[in-house]
Amino acid sequence: MSIKVSVVPVTPYQQNCSIIQCQATGKAAVVDPGGDIDRILSAAEQMGATIEKIILTHGHLDHCGVSAELRDKLEVPIEGPEAADKFWIDQLPEYCKMAGFPHADAFTPDRWLHDGDTVKVGEVELQVIHCPGHTPGHVVFVSDENRIAWVGDVIFQGSIGRTDFPMSKHDDLIHSIRDKLFPLGDDITFVPGHGPTSTFGQERQTNPFVADSRYG
Repeated sequence: MSIKVSVVPVTPYQQNCSIIQCQATGKAAVVDPGGDIDRILSAAEQMGATIEKIILTHGHLDHCGVSAELRDKLEVPIEGPEAADKFWIDQLPEYCKMAGFPHADAFTPDRWLHDGDTVKVGEVELQVIHCPGHTPGHVVFVSDENRIAWVGDVIFQGSIGRTDFPMSKHDDLIHSIRDKLFPLGDDITFVPGHGPTSTFGQERQTNPFVADSRYG
């Protein structure tokens, strides 16, 4: 089932919020709405998309800061991340204040996700892969049919997620990337939480942190 994707950079951190639209139904999911609700809704309107849910890769403020507000505004559910990120979401008001972000309320997702779950967007099915390391409850969304993944802050073009946060673990992050994501296929394009898209194959060859040459 084909999809249309719009990437909307939001917040001062230029976080890549994505709108995934099922072409068959017009229904859509918003991935990681960290801020700038008006920009997100404007992009969805330009696509002719009907937002039916919010899906979250992890609980950091620049990825989920306006989730509760958007849920209330659109009356749609929030799905994700994995429950180990609850402590991040519970502390959103404090972290927003510390970072100079607009206030965000703590919230409880309508559905916590687990490794092996699926998320439906219209008729499109996304696989859920638990990829801890950057945060303990981080998940990645994969459309196997469309060969595209939304990886949050697990991996970037030429870099990887930070692991200097509470409950971050560098070894877990490397395991998530090399043992869970790379086996999905070199041809998969990924949308990271920040910066340009890449492919798993390109990162296996060139990423100084996780390239095959480093671990071969």
